Order: sequence, then structure tokens, then C-alpha cells
Amino acid sequence: MKVAVIGTGYVGLVSGVCLAEKGHEVTCVDLDAAKVARINAGDPPIYELGLEELLKRNVERGSLRATTSLAEAMEGAEISLIAVGTPFEGDAIDLKYIRAVAAEIGAELRAHTGHHTVVVKSTVVPGTTEDVVLPILEEASGKRAGVDFGVGMNPEFLREGEAVEDFMEPDRIVLGGIDEASIAALDRLYAVFPDVDKVRTSPRTAEMIKYTANSLLATLISFSNEIGNLCARVGVDVVETMAGVHLDKRLSPILGNGTRVSPASLTYLAAGCGFGGSCFPKDVKALIAYGRETGSPMDLLESVIRVNEAQPAKMLELLGRHFPDLAGRRIAVLGMAFKPGTDDIRESPSLPVTHALIEAGARVTAYDPIARHEAEKVFGNRIAFRDDLGAAIDGAEAILLMTRWPEFEVLPKLLEGHPAPPLVVDGRRMLPKDAFARYEGIGLRSGPETAAGRG
Repeated sequence: MKVAVIGTGYVGLVSGVCLAEKGHEVTCVDLDAAKVARINAGDPPIYELGLEELLKRNVERGSLRATTSLAEAMEGAEISLIAVGTPFEGDAIDLKYIRAVAAEIGAELRAHTGHHTVVVKSTVVPGTTEDVVLPILEEASGKRAGVDFGVGMNPEFLREGEAVEDFMEPDRIVLGGIDEASIAALDRLYAVFPDVDKVRTSPRTAEMIKYTANSLLATLISFSNEIGNLCARVGVDVVETMAGVHLDKRLSPILGNGTRVSPASLTYLAAGCGFGGSCFPKDVKALIAYGRETGSPMDLLESVIRVNEAQPAKMLELLGRHFPDLAGRRIAVLGMAFKPGTDDIRESPSLPVTHALIEAGARVTAYDPIARHEAEKVFGNRIAFRDDLGAAIDGAEAILLMTRWPEFEVLPKLLEGHPAPPLVVDGRRMLPKDAFARYEGIGLRSGPETAAGRG
């Protein structure tokens, strides 16, 4: 199929490149001419593992190109995917980009010959595709949805840092359409994934599936963090606690041959310094606002956000046990990205922690294998960025581990035999607690157990 993808962020570019890799002819659209030029040169403007290789291959063989012209992209296209941002602006998601693109696509549909299906891939609250996008398309085109063109909703389930793998090896594909023809167009698009479970449903249900999935995962994280905070209070290690919980066969099934399965979902049942990124915080807040608007309060999800927003401060509490006054203290912050495998720092727990360190007068050095350039946009020269881990921790009195980068696993070896070992505050509980002379961790209370923690 000939496909137009509008928007070249994490979702749009990964989707376009992977669809091209699977055999479709894809044209990506973006208003930023510099981004378009980079894409056409095979240079992705975002970091995703494996993306650069796929982009170069498909640009070279002519199955993917980018343009600033929507008309050029839609010429002869059977389907268009809207993959623009939907930021959360206090009380609701901001649909200005969705509305603008829908109007532009509608204008192009006015003279478009042949059946075309417009598909929303951006994350939007239930009802947006049918109640916002569809009327704009009809008004701008002078045509009727379901008669002259199709409308669909196809949410993405891509983890940043692993987005290419998730797209190329999906666990399910949700196809929401206003009619059989719209769903059929999506079926043709995803026929290149013949053995994947496909959910064929309405756009409204497709939208709800996406929000529900992200809210569930965010809830698991905040639940784990709340348990971790309690564990720390009563002298229990949350890592040991969760290890016992994970062995429940309803969470990690035991196969007939006795082999235990450890699902990826268990990684969300682990305490840490909080979740971030462009999806979980925004999507949970958007669903809370949507519930409030529809008269169905989301009390549990409001607690999920409260717990998460308070979690980064736990790192400062642990640091404060050893350094009540941070002025002039040399502190190393390891990790700026909200998770490993990406350069995305949006809503990263590292941001409020680093800001607090700066305000307290600490001398901060920082290292991130990928996200340095994004962090520099935020902090400039207020902190000292280093090019490698060793340089970042050199001379540090305390080390705050904020992101679960595998590169940080060598930290015990780097500090072995250190004449004045720094305090290590492990915000991800990824390192063995007995590997350091001075260690604090989320969900762990140092020192003897309290009376409440015994028995």
C-alpha cells in the first residue's frame, strides 16, 4: 500500500520506517524542513535502537521518503496515519495539532480520487476520532465519512527505546474503524503481520484500550513505589519483598515441564524513583480529566499520579540522611533519560532531582550515554556534563543513580578499593546493596530494623 504518515516523532517515524521495511511505500510528512532533510539523508532526528539502520536501508531503496508537502504525500495514497503530538495542558489533552492536520487532510480529500482512509494513531481520549476528527474531515472535504472516505483509530503500543522491536514483533494490533471498509483498509495495511492477534473494534474502544493499557502499567509502578516506601519505614527490603510476590504463579506461571515464566510485566512491579516519559504521566492525567468530564471520577489514578510526583523527592531524602547541607557538595547524577534505551528526558525523575540539587548549591556532574544533548537544553552550564561514567563520578561525594542504564552495572568495580568511597543512592535498585561501603536505595532502610519491622 501507499501510505502517508503525518508527524515524525517517536510514533510517526518508527511506524513509517517499519511499515516501509515490511513492504509498504511510505511518505512521512513534517513541517520542519530540517527534520525532513535529515530523514531523507537516512539520519533519524530521534534515537531508537535499530532505527537508523532501517531508515537508511529504506531511504536507499526508495520505499520511504519525507516531505513538507501533505499534498505530495497523499497523492495516490490509500491510507494516511495521523501521528502528531497530543500534549496534556492542565485540564485536557491539547488537540490543536490533531485538528490542524485533520483540516489539511480534509482539504486534500476534496480533490482526492479513489477511496482513502484517514487513521488516527496519536493517543487521544475516547470519542476524539469520531466526534472531533471525523466532522473536521467532512467539513473540509465536502464529503461524507463512511461513504466517500474511511476513518479509523489505530493506537500504538511502542516502548521508547524498544519501539522498533515492538513494531516489528507486536503482541497485538488494534484496528478501530467506523465501518467495515475502514477496518478492511487497516487489515490490508497490517496483513504483513499475519500471525499477530488483531482486535477489530470501534474507534472509541480502540482509544480506550490504549489509555487503559498505559494506566494499568503506571498503576503497577506507583503501587510498587508505595509498597517500597512502607518497606523502608519498617525496615524491610522492597526488592526481597517483590521477589517473593513475583513467584505467585498467577504472575509468573509454571509450565507443565516445571519451567517458570517471568513475564515482562513484572518489571513494572518494582520500586524506583518514579516513571516519566511522554506517555504514562500524560496519558494517566488525560484519563483522569476525561473521567472528571464524563462524571466518572478516577480516584485510583489520581493516587497513581500523586505517588509518582512525590517519588523523586525520596532520592533527596536518602541523600539528606548523610548530607543535611548540600551547599558545595560534589554530587554525580547518573542518567537523565526517563528510561534506558532512549534520549527522551520528558517527565524524567532526574529533572526535579537535579533542579533541587542546583537550588541547594550542590556542585553537580552528570552522565547519560544517550540523552546528554537533550539534558543540556534544560540545564545548560549549571551542571557539568561528562562524556563517560568514570569522569562523572571522579571526586563525587555522593552518586545518585536515576536511570537503569546497563552501563552503570560496572559501578561497584569502579569504586572497589576507593580510599574515600562516595555514598551511592540507588534510585532503581539495580545494583547489589552489599557491593558498596556506603549505600542507600529506594525501598530500603539502612541500619537496624525498627520494632515495627520485627516479627
